[in-house]
Amino acid sequence: MRIRAHSGFTTSEVLTALVALVVIVAVAIPLWRTHELRTRRDDAVEALLAVQAAQDRFFGANARYARAGELGIKTTSPRGFYELTVSNSPDDLGYWATARVITRESQSADTRCVELKLDQNGRRFAVDSKGADRSADCWR
Repeated sequence: MRIRAHSGFTTSEVLTALVALVVIVAVAIPLWRTHELRTRRDDAVEALLAVQAAQDRFFGANARYARAGELGIKTTSPRGFYELTVSNSPDDLGYWATARVITRESQSADTRCVELKLDQNGRRFAVDSKGADRSADCWR
C-alpha cells in the first residue's frame, strides 16, 4: 500500500509569507520616496552649481555678475523639478541664485527643501515650507 504525499502550502505558511511581504513593502515605500526626493534635490543643486560656474566665467570677462537674461540659462532645473531665478545686488557685484520647487503632485511631498540658494561667495542656504533653515540637510 502506497501513501500519497500531499504537496502544497498550509494556510499558516501562506499567511506568514504575506505578513513578511507586507512588512517589507511598508519599509521599502518610505525609503524609496525619500531616495526619490533626494535625487530631485540633486537636480536643484546641479542647476545652482551650473549658474555659479556661468557667473564666475561672466565675472572674469566683465568684472561684474550677469543678470538672469545675460547668462543664457534655463529657467528650470535640468529635469524640471525646480524653478531657477537669479537676482543681483544693485552694483552687480553680488548675486543670489535660487532654485524653488515647482509644485506638482510628484514634488508636493518635499516640504523639507522648498528653496535652495547660492550666493556669489559660494554660501549655500535652504529653507523648508515653514521658512526654517535646512541648509545642512538639503545641501548634502
